[in-house]
Order: sequence, then C-alpha cells, then structure tokens
Amino acid sequence: MDVSIIVPLFNEDESLPELCSWIESVTTKNQLTYEVILVDDGSTDDSWDFIEKKSIENSNFKGIKFQRNYGKSAALNEGFKAAQGNVIITMDADMQDSPDEIPELHRMIMEDGFDMVSGWKKKRYDNTFKKNIPSKLFNAVARANSGIPLHDFNCGLKAYKKKLVKSIEVYGEMHRYIPILAKWSGFRKIGEKVVEHRPRKYGITKFGWRRFVNGFLDLATIMFLGKFGKRPMQFFGLLGTLFFMIGLMASIYLVVAKFVSVDFSLTNRPAFYIALTTMIIGMQLFLTGFIAELVARNATERNSYLIETTSGIDS
Repeated sequence: MDVSIIVPLFNEDESLPELCSWIESVTTKNQLTYEVILVDDGSTDDSWDFIEKKSIENSNFKGIKFQRNYGKSAALNEGFKAAQGNVIITMDADMQDSPDEIPELHRMIMEDGFDMVSGWKKKRYDNTFKKNIPSKLFNAVARANSGIPLHDFNCGLKAYKKKLVKSIEVYGEMHRYIPILAKWSGFRKIGEKVVEHRPRKYGITKFGWRRFVNGFLDLATIMFLGKFGKRPMQFFGLLGTLFFMIGLMASIYLVVAKFVSVDFSLTNRPAFYIALTTMIIGMQLFLTGFIAELVARNATERNSYLIETTSGIDS
C-alpha cells in the first residue's frame, strides 16, 4: 500500500464528507493505493455515523472510535498502530489542511529519502493572539531545545516513513513534538514543506490556553526523557551531590567557626538552617535518581485506551 492517511477528529461531522471526497479524488487521480484511518476522539455529533457509512461504501476508509475524548496525541498513536501504508500522512479534519499536498509529501518520503516531512503553514488564517503568537513561541522554544530547524512543529500535515511511526509512542500533548521524538529514535533526516493553510470552513477551533501550558510541560518531559530517560541518576544524582556538598561545606564552616570562637552563635544563624535544608534536598534528589533507576521508564498502561468499536479495522 502506498499511503495511509490518518485523520484525528472531534465533532467534525460537517467537514468530513467534503474532506473524504477530496482525499478520494486526489489519491485516485495520482494512482496511489491508500487507506484513510479516521480516528473519532469521542465525538458527540454525527461524525461516527458518517465514518461507519463511508467505510461500508468504500473499504479504503476505516474508523476507530474512542469511548471518550482522549486528545489528539492518543488519536494519532492509535492511528499509527493501525496504519499499513509505506508512507503515513497525518492531517486535520477541519479542512484547513489540503489533501492536494498528499502526492508531493509521498514523493518526498519515497524519492527524496526523508524519514519525515513536516508541513509549514507559512501563511496562516488563525487568530493572531489565541493561536499564531503561542505557536511561534512554541516553535522557537522547540527549535532552541531540539536543534531541529523546523518553522512549524505543530502543523497537523506531516508525512512519515512507516518504520518511524512504528518506533515512537505519542501521548499527552506530545503530537506537537513528534519531530523531536523521531530524532531521539534515530530518524534524523527531517524535511519541511511549505503547505497551504486554508481558512476554517466548518465548526470551531479546539485550541485552548490549557493546551498551551500542557505543551510546554510535555516539551520538558521529552527533553528529559531524550537525554536522561535511561540514566536518570546522572541528572538527579549530579544535582543531589551538588546540593549536598554545598550544604556540607557550609555546615563544616559554621562548626569550625564555632570551635575557633566560643562566642560564635551557631543555631541562631539562618545560614545554619539553610545548610541543613540544602543537605536534605541533596539527599532527596540523590534518592530520587536511585529510585528512578529501579523503575521502568514506561508504564505498561500509559497508552491503553477504551476503544468502543472499530469499522474496517482487522482485529
């Protein structure tokens, strides 16, 4: 199979008929064998009714339905598991991503040899303060921390080699930082393509300030796991030793000063309690690193989702 197109969605029943028809037209015109995996992230509208009908009408369209809303990362993760194409393409269901980009993204993976190609919405139609400015801030921080020179980490339109999506795990709000996950997994040929960003035609945006905060927290998690995920003692142990030694040296100085001068007040000095606190913090950090070395990095049920039913997906 040439391409698997994964479309995560939440309450997009208005846009789905037009989007699916457009995808069908583009893939047929370019003679691409394909599957479209529509992942319903707990929609409360008629999205799943359409998906079921579409999967019966055209077996290339398949559906996965969550019992409740888990978020875009969960939807993509389940889509990646089910995908069978040589090239995996993700796109949003709100019609702001153009299916006309599919053939070129496929070509860049298959012919140019990229492990991953990320879309760049150079001209955007989103709200400046709610989405554009936060997006630019995210991208600047992600570039600085990862060393990956992408302009738009969060663009929903991306293409991947099959091997890449089978090698990574996406959860929380980490769909924003899939390029970083790819790099940490050894896939370093990451390209970028300027793609069309269309004004929203149906529905309302699902973006909120809570996702803005969660995105930064997940970036910190990714950077930590990428550098210290398999050796947490090197991070916590170093900090713990540093804190403990500072506290110990300060304590030794205060005790020596007490012996040198009988009039030197030891317990009445704030430095004495600061030194003790610093030593305690150092021991706690050291023990945290030690315990982290004993605990498995990944919880076995972290990506266990309640899937209510599927349509067109082999068991």
